[in-house]
Amino acid sequence: MKIGPYELASPFVLAPMAGVTDAPFRRLCRRFGAGMTTSEMTTADIRLWQTPKSRRRLDLDLDAAPIAVQIAGSDPEQLAVAARACVERGAQIIDINMGCPAKKVCKKLAGSALLRNEKLVEEILSTVVSAVDVPVTLKIRTGWDREHRNGISIAKIAEESGIQALAIHGRTRACRYKGHAEYETIAQIKDAISIPVIANGDITTSEKSLEVFRLTNADGLMIGRGAQGRPWVFQELMNCMQNDSVFSPLGKYELRDIIIGHLKDMHRFYGDLTGIRVARKHLTWYCKHLSNADAFRYQIVRVDSAAEQIRLTQEYFDRHEGDISRAA
Repeated sequence: MKIGPYELASPFVLAPMAGVTDAPFRRLCRRFGAGMTTSEMTTADIRLWQTPKSRRRLDLDLDAAPIAVQIAGSDPEQLAVAARACVERGAQIIDINMGCPAKKVCKKLAGSALLRNEKLVEEILSTVVSAVDVPVTLKIRTGWDREHRNGISIAKIAEESGIQALAIHGRTRACRYKGHAEYETIAQIKDAISIPVIANGDITTSEKSLEVFRLTNADGLMIGRGAQGRPWVFQELMNCMQNDSVFSPLGKYELRDIIIGHLKDMHRFYGDLTGIRVARKHLTWYCKHLSNADAFRYQIVRVDSAAEQIRLTQEYFDRHEGDISRAA
């Protein structure tokens, strides 16, 4: 799959997720073959970029082309200014979020709330595309609600505005994350435009990825919740696509080294205090894919020491014999 001048090594890309896809997690997913990773969604109001949270979200992966940054907002000029500022910092792709269903985002008429205003969508996309010399991509949903599925119309506006790739979460804003992804809608959008289409939603297994490719004819797949606690999912997906075979579970010590390495990276990136708190949610996700991990999870999310998080993780793996991976 190609986005502007960038040929992605894999069609499986990591979905930008606020509070999840920070720099340590992006590094880990790229290690396992993610074709592209994108920064966490960042406000287009550059006056707010001096907060610790925004500074961390704008910690770009300068060693991993293409460097992609996602911005959100509803004011075309503000988004254009933010896009230029991101490019000055090293961004090689600007992604615009029109898919986030969160109330606090939609209340500001940003994220998926923009799908209700096609004229504003066109103005935003045209303004941002004209403001930068790098590819601009777009993330959307299939519409605002089931009665207003205007994904095809939005997609055509995007293509005409110069957007170079479109990611589609196969649900409406009203659906949030409930129900099943609408792959047939994504297929209809793919048929209506010529730019690359990336399908998103409910892609959690290798078998499901092949099914989604078949149902949507998409150029790539965007993995979100399926990567939480399983950053190696990208390696599984590539193996399945290339060899049509099941990926062998990672060994106990491989899993141990992945998790402990991730913990250490989070502690370095955030500092011990914040790093411990951020690590708790990732540890909870890891535990969903480990056998007999209930007691370990109960302990690990309550400690307030970076060294203790690592020690308890080491002890969990030392106590268990054989394969401890839980089936995905």
